[in-house]
Amino acid sequence: MNQDSQFSEDPDRSDTRPILIIPYMWIGDFVRNHTVVRVLKQRWPNRPVDLLTTSLCAPLVDYMPGVREGIVWDLPRGRLAIGRQLSLAKLLRARNYGTALVLPRTWKAAIAPALAGIPERVGFVGEFRFGLLNHWRWGEKKLPRFIDKNAALAQPDGAPLPPEWPVPQLRVPPEDIVRWRQANGLSNGAAVALAPGSVGISKRWTSYPEAARLLVERGLEVWVVGGPAEKDLAQEIVAAGGPGVRDLTGTDLRNGVLAMAAAGVAISNDSGLMHIAAALGTPTMGIFGPTSPYLWAPLNGLAATVVQDKSVLSCQPCQSTICKMNDHRCMRDIAASEVVAIAQRVLGETGVRTET
Repeated sequence: MNQDSQFSEDPDRSDTRPILIIPYMWIGDFVRNHTVVRVLKQRWPNRPVDLLTTSLCAPLVDYMPGVREGIVWDLPRGRLAIGRQLSLAKLLRARNYGTALVLPRTWKAAIAPALAGIPERVGFVGEFRFGLLNHWRWGEKKLPRFIDKNAALAQPDGAPLPPEWPVPQLRVPPEDIVRWRQANGLSNGAAVALAPGSVGISKRWTSYPEAARLLVERGLEVWVVGGPAEKDLAQEIVAAGGPGVRDLTGTDLRNGVLAMAAAGVAISNDSGLMHIAAALGTPTMGIFGPTSPYLWAPLNGLAATVVQDKSVLSCQPCQSTICKMNDHRCMRDIAASEVVAIAQRVLGETGVRTET
């Protein structure tokens, strides 16, 4: 059965007014927004869906089925920027949106849709947004997971949560991957993509350099993927692994998407790149320490969820960005040899042979 078939279509199939989603702009959250798109498209198959996006996340929109367009608009995080809000409202007004789903609970996220006069503005109660939203939803705190809170806004008011949500999808044309490999001087051999970065140092597994060395010894190419903040980490990993490791970090998220699409397996912290790899269908190993896989792992499912199992830590999961007790044991006690062994098994399941 089609996974989307559990969602009932809106009775008014003649409605063709476009819908705008105001999403969370962290990379992983932005990927998970595609579930919201899929629910909306099942409910209103004839209504185009657009996403507001930052410049950073904009490349993701190109690979999201069902999204008509990304509206690229960077708003500063620390201030209101009323001029930018007014300009955005003018742009939105010209596009004649019928509905806006405002996923963040912040006051600031609801300003432009209200100023644009979008007739239906849907969001949860929060941050004194009365007047900015006109279709209120209640009960957000009773919803267990981040995806439940977001995707519920795409359903009719009061509809029960489904047993499963449609999973996010990112689709990269095979010819794009071929061109990307050629442009970066990469072979067609088996490669493991490492994503050592994350928001919050407590979520970073510290044994990537040793893992890279072990992977290279087993005849695998290793790619380090991330943004400018991961450049120092990438250099450390390259130094440990030698010529078999390539630093593919950079400023363009599209490069990260293509690397994850081309890799045979991805090893990642709890980060945006983990969600990208999983949504692409690349076998993905997620390393979790301070955060809960139940709450934050991709809906797509992981090839392996790696957590330390040598001891029971009373502080885990703490959800903290900085370790405040137990000297980061939830991550330190995950051995590189263990992760590499799992990666070899995953590659073997997909038909890739590695040296032992």
